[in-house]
Amino acid sequence: MFRNLTTQLTQTASGANADAKKVLSPALRPDIYGLIDTTKTWAIGGLGGGQAGDGVSYGPILATIKKHLPETKKPGLESFGQAEGEIAVIIGGITNMILELSKWEGMAAGMAMRTWVDSLVEAHGRASSQTRKDLIAKGITRGLNQYTDVTLLTKDFTTRIQIISCLKTVSSRIYGAGTDEARQSEAMWSSKFI
Repeated sequence: MFRNLTTQLTQTASGANADAKKVLSPALRPDIYGLIDTTKTWAIGGLGGGQAGDGVSYGPILATIKKHLPETKKPGLESFGQAEGEIAVIIGGITNMILELSKWEGMAAGMAMRTWVDSLVEAHGRASSQTRKDLIAKGITRGLNQYTDVTLLTKDFTTRIQIISCLKTVSSRIYGAGTDEARQSEAMWSSKFI
């Protein structure tokens, strides 16, 4: 009885009983790039296949995110059918997938983040109306500021700098350099680096 108890305590203390060493899912990188393309079209809307804010079409995107990050939450009732809220959850989820990739493949994660940021800016720029552009901009900002889990980011210094530098540029590219939103975003991401 005591031997079993001491064995369990020793395994718990040494981490032997914890999950086996995590490995990179072979589908993570292709899923990230697939989601980048899908999300850009979905956020812009009007191109077939649903649009952000319809309350339904985010489902397949969220299912792919949950495949790699099961703890990702579905948009709550306050976000259901609201474009800004749905965009925020999806933006945060895909950004978290890229941050998870950074633990395994730093260079690939840096390139994926650059592609993701360019895609977000392009989605904002291609929106058909100013109202839609505003919803996309607010959703992007909210997703990056509130739904991104920085603890997933690698500890590798070079990759960390590259990814945070990309994220710092999003608001200035959407709202314009020197705006309040751009300054707040830059300050927030600079503080995450420390």
